[in-house]
Amino acid sequence: MEVKTGFRRTYQENPEGIYFAPGRVNLIGEHTDYNGGNVFPCALTIGTYAAVKKREDRLIRLFSENFPQNGVIQFSLDELVYDRSHDWANYPKGVIKVFMESGYIIPCGMDFYYSGNIPNGAGLSSSASIEVVTALILKELFQFSVEMIELVKLCQKAENAFIGVNSGIMDQFAVAMGEKDKAILLDTNSLQYRYADIRLKDASIIVANTNKKRGLKDSKYNERRAECEEALRRLQKKLPIHALGELTSEEFNQYKYLIEDPVLIKRALHAVTENERTLLAVKALESDDIEAFGKLMYASHASLRDDYEVTGDELDALVEAAAEVDGTIGSRMTGAGFGGCSVSIVENNSVDNFIRTVGEKYRNRIGYDADFYVVSIGQGVHRVE
Repeated sequence: MEVKTGFRRTYQENPEGIYFAPGRVNLIGEHTDYNGGNVFPCALTIGTYAAVKKREDRLIRLFSENFPQNGVIQFSLDELVYDRSHDWANYPKGVIKVFMESGYIIPCGMDFYYSGNIPNGAGLSSSASIEVVTALILKELFQFSVEMIELVKLCQKAENAFIGVNSGIMDQFAVAMGEKDKAILLDTNSLQYRYADIRLKDASIIVANTNKKRGLKDSKYNERRAECEEALRRLQKKLPIHALGELTSEEFNQYKYLIEDPVLIKRALHAVTENERTLLAVKALESDDIEAFGKLMYASHASLRDDYEVTGDELDALVEAAAEVDGTIGSRMTGAGFGGCSVSIVENNSVDNFIRTVGEKYRNRIGYDADFYVVSIGQGVHRVE
């Protein structure tokens, strides 16, 4: 494997193990995970490979094939602090720190080599992929007794507390718990989940990358979360709820006057209606009503554009162009927004025309190219060899 060759080239030794964690795409249910709502993600067959070997000292060394310009980044187990200059390496560093803070004893340092084929900053969870593959390495290398869902929570904590992005649990959950050809209906309030078969018949999932770079820590992601928390706080004056995801549309319309601020009302409205759309979409998919699923994807995008205001010209250009192509069943932004990717379901006999036509319209409107990926649904994090 290339990652084994890269490890040998970088550290002049063979690794002890090679692991893989996928990226993820969320089919519907956006910005609901930190609002106690439902999400419907699936793991992809693209992701992050990692090779590792224990050391005899307390030094951690990390190298990524995706960021060769950064060289080997190193630090001590006794010096686990966020360092902006360490760039991508803060993700595995944060996971190591959270494990140690949670009482897991890491007795020695390690050499890591990472290689990923997820487009960076595309909104397909390259960061969660790095976090979860690192966490599985720690679990197996040091034989920690940690259940997979607890591992997911530790990775989310690393992203929240160490990186400073107040993300929900969906990304890490999908990366860790994914199954081939299935999506996960996850209630982020209770962490109850079930798998749903993805039966697209004669259609494929196409992810389109806007190629607009953005970092969530610097975007309006945290701002949106704070707006929802404030809306919830105002509703709680009269309602005994813990999350916006507990409300139906009818209940929300009855009590939205408590929020007062029109912007906060729009943010909360998206959280409530997107949660309902997600449940309807899963029901449609399980009834083999792929057309209904597609309509709900378009409705999701409209809500993210108008009520949540996280799409932007690039994502709108992709979805609007997709809707004009014969054979497109549904399309929407996926991930946090502010750039990143769209996800579309397209009839197989229209895939080539979809990529060509949407690509041309996007280039004409935005001024540079989008990238397209016909993706497959794969399994969650696992050891490769």
